[in-house]
Amino acid sequence: MVIQSDYIREAEATRVRVLSEALPYIQQFAGRTVVVKYGGAAMKDSALKDTVIRDVVFLACVGVRPVVVHGGGPEINSWLGKLNIEPQFKHGLRVTDAPTMDVVEMVLVGRVNKELVALINRAGSLAVGLCGKDGNLITARPEGREGIGFVGEVSNVETKLIESLVNSGYIPVVSSVAADENGQSYNINADTVAGEIAAALGAEKLILLTDTVGILQDYQDPSSLIPRLDIKQARNLIDTGIVGGGMIPKVNCCVRSLAQGVRAAHIIDGRIPHALLLEIFTDEGIGSMIVASEFMS
Repeated sequence: MVIQSDYIREAEATRVRVLSEALPYIQQFAGRTVVVKYGGAAMKDSALKDTVIRDVVFLACVGVRPVVVHGGGPEINSWLGKLNIEPQFKHGLRVTDAPTMDVVEMVLVGRVNKELVALINRAGSLAVGLCGKDGNLITARPEGREGIGFVGEVSNVETKLIESLVNSGYIPVVSSVAADENGQSYNINADTVAGEIAAALGAEKLILLTDTVGILQDYQDPSSLIPRLDIKQARNLIDTGIVGGGMIPKVNCCVRSLAQGVRAAHIIDGRIPHALLLEIFTDEGIGSMIVASEFMS
């Protein structure tokens, strides 16, 4: 009985220490906007999905203003298979012909988006699902390369709808489908959408949940994590080939958002339970934070 009592006291002491460490960060970020790009393993694993949703709800409960942007590649592939449409990729992008665009829109807007909204509502906050077409939130334009179909880029972000929802206590959940000025739908990379929305909102943070520990000095060595760097250092890592492959567009997305006024951009491992809270509310964090040079200390 004494052993059990000691265990309980130690567990309670640990909980209190964690809350005490988090308090300065809660105070610092209360009232600030944080844009979270949700994707990767954290969307496929039900347990991880639950922790991400709880983290987002926690942020809202302590006064942070979260905005969630999501992709859904595995779900899209699953439905393409059910419809006997072969997924194709070119230049690292999903080739999006007209039938594939229909599936992308159905899956991202009609299924993944509404599932995340329902999970947030069930966890105790109120969420509203959006895509780029709602309120002209995102105006798209063609990405430009040949042979990739309706793959788009962000031409403009109109923030009034998101700001209205956030100011009313709702958590916006945005899927990365948008239309051009003629109403043609486009499939846009979710990292890009998150970065552009963060910039338009003047967000405090852009956080990309990924399937990697962050930016590595040696991509084969997870212990070579670079915890903090500035824009110049990030660009140098790309130029020298240290950052390559699928990490290049993520780092570029972060750099672009910082250049437009976002205070900090984070690339973190969404496979770690409660990765969001660990990165925002602890001294050490868990991933890589990129900042503009003037904010380096």
